[in-house]
Amino acid sequence: MHKQYIIAGIGTEIGKTVCAAIVTKALNAAYWKPIQAGNLTDGDAYWVKQWVPETKLFPSVYALNHPLSPHTAAELDGVSIEIGAFSLPETTGNLVVELAGGIMVPLNDQQTNLDLIKHLGAPVILVSKNYLGSINHTLMTYEILKSHQIPIAGIIFNGQTNSSGEAFILNHTGLPVLLRVNEEKEINSSIIAHYAESFQR
Repeated sequence: MHKQYIIAGIGTEIGKTVCAAIVTKALNAAYWKPIQAGNLTDGDAYWVKQWVPETKLFPSVYALNHPLSPHTAAELDGVSIEIGAFSLPETTGNLVVELAGGIMVPLNDQQTNLDLIKHLGAPVILVSKNYLGSINHTLMTYEILKSHQIPIAGIIFNGQTNSSGEAFILNHTGLPVLLRVNEEKEINSSIIAHYAESFQR
């Protein structure tokens, strides 16, 4: 069976796009960002294509002009994000889906990314990054996903290592570590390929 994963972060600027590119490369998968808010010419899909040139990109359902929360960006563009407008793209291979922001980011007046995850029905790969408060954010994200019976394939730790923090997260959640991504000076196709090999192992 083909593999389909949703890349979800514990917040914004966590490194979801880098991790999505790594998983895309590792699985020889297609890539889809359902909602792009801002940076329409050089947003997340642009960088995934730069780093993984062979990947197939599926267009965003909502391409919004402002780099804001999706519900605010949509309001400024005069549109309303509807969960029913989304469906996993049909592909003959694997698929990686990257969310816009954290799991409780609002999409409209009532629904959040959590509702989109439920609607799409694919398991989540959770991306965590070490900063003051990140343990709390990681555990809260995990508990929300768990309470809604959303399958979590594992966790990727991105950035500087915090051994004690990571150990507590893993002991509490029981999640497997899929990958650790170091804080790199530059991200390019070679770096992505290097981590993709580690992910495959």
